[in-house]
Amino acid sequence: MMQAKPPTTGSNRRPLLTPILLNAIVTTYLLALCNHTYWGHLIRIFEGRMLLGMVFTGAIWFLIYLTISILAVRWLHKPVLIAFIMITAVSSYYADVLGAVIDREMIQNAMTTTFAESKHLITPDFLMHVALYGVLPSILVLMVKVRRPTFFRGLIGWVLCSAGSFAAVAGLLYINLQTFQPILREQKELLSSVQPLAPVGGTLRYAKMMLRSTNVVVKPTGTDAKPGPFLAKADKPVLIVIAAGETGRSASWSLDGYAKQTNPELSKRDIIYYSNATSCGTATATSLPCMFSPLTMADYSYQAGLENENLLDVLQRAGFHVEWWDNNTGHKNIADRVSSRTMKAADGPEFCDPECTDEVFQKHLEEVAATMTQNTVIVLHQIGSHGPSYWLRYPADQEAFSPACKTAQFGDCTDEEIVNAYDNTIAFTDLSLARLIDSMDAEGRVIPALFYVSDHGESLGENGIYLHGAPYFMAPPEQTEVPMVIWMSQRFRDSLGLDQACMAKAAGDAVSHDNMFSTILGMADVATTARDPALDLAGACRKAGG
Repeated sequence: MMQAKPPTTGSNRRPLLTPILLNAIVTTYLLALCNHTYWGHLIRIFEGRMLLGMVFTGAIWFLIYLTISILAVRWLHKPVLIAFIMITAVSSYYADVLGAVIDREMIQNAMTTTFAESKHLITPDFLMHVALYGVLPSILVLMVKVRRPTFFRGLIGWVLCSAGSFAAVAGLLYINLQTFQPILREQKELLSSVQPLAPVGGTLRYAKMMLRSTNVVVKPTGTDAKPGPFLAKADKPVLIVIAAGETGRSASWSLDGYAKQTNPELSKRDIIYYSNATSCGTATATSLPCMFSPLTMADYSYQAGLENENLLDVLQRAGFHVEWWDNNTGHKNIADRVSSRTMKAADGPEFCDPECTDEVFQKHLEEVAATMTQNTVIVLHQIGSHGPSYWLRYPADQEAFSPACKTAQFGDCTDEEIVNAYDNTIAFTDLSLARLIDSMDAEGRVIPALFYVSDHGESLGENGIYLHGAPYFMAPPEQTEVPMVIWMSQRFRDSLGLDQACMAKAAGDAVSHDNMFSTILGMADVATTARDPALDLAGACRKAGG
């Protein structure tokens, strides 16, 4: 008698593949369907030479395959494949939709951000993209049955595949090395757009950076800092406010020639506006500690920044009471050795619905000015123009430009609406700074001044790029050119012996975050060898005597 066949189960209908074939399918999927930005760069760079471009792409295919083969072994096989698919789905969205480059600095920014900031980047379009390009392919990978060889046959196959892939990468690039070499050197955006190699490489470099900085010993800066003759003789306490701006680009400041009137208030105040200022980086995690560091941009690194005391330490050593007030994502280790506080809804409920605007600083600063008895420096780390939720950075009744985009999903807004929303944040920053200036000037018991500079700029769709964080070597000027403002009350100028007309002569000169450390020490008349006279925009304009 014939025996009945056992019923066919769902598992018997699952496709059966070898590890090598599954890796090849996943590699092809990632490169072909999840690298829109890469293909755009490739077509532009290899225009008229697409056969050569496909040879280069072949090398990229084998490089992705090699990376997967090295990591996706035995029980790690499917978890690694799924991790690569999900990483690519997430990073490709930000690369393709916002023009972001997922490098080490972007990974650092992501790791040091807060949920309140990052939640605005999780939009319906993002979730749909991740579901389609990440979750669905991951489910298909889970459904596949993998026919695994014995351990020794698998080891031999792993070695041969890895070695063969490496040889293929080298061989394909060597075919026309004279053409590929300058492209790799000069067109860095091509490799930096390859998913998932860019985010994986950025993560590894970030991890390496963090490991190197685990046992940092902080070296003192400005151990000889003391009040200079003018500061020592001041008859009232000096109050210096350092407003660390967020995502303000000079291209959108009417003080810088922008056609829309975004600075109606500051234009009425007696300020010095530096129209040719550049940032140390394109993201807060780099720019903020760099601008407070005694190091210049050329010498600054994450580790070097941690290893050296900063501007706040020197001011504190010179006798100033120093505080850091935060309405953003934290002080990035800058205020490790001074007093700090984070603004919450309880600090001003009327300014914090649904999120705190920079108005929350005002009454607290007025309270300090009315009661302080010691020379004081207050750092205000503003939320400024942080995107993509620009409409949350200013009160609804301060919407000067409309219609304004009121969603973090830029695809639902026109270019005009996005720009209007951003311009409203600049106009509100203008108003906030003007109010700070007026309230300090009105408090006759202190000698006040304000120094404002943004940490970096912002792209608003120029060349298909949004937000910020582009690698500095390829960052557009919208992300690196920032507004910088100095306001000194008349009694500050008189007491500290500063000639504002002299300082204003440099208003059109090329300046940068490099100038901030020495300029604030110069403004405050702090005597120290840590202050670099070549970078001090104030010290050279100090009157004789004191």
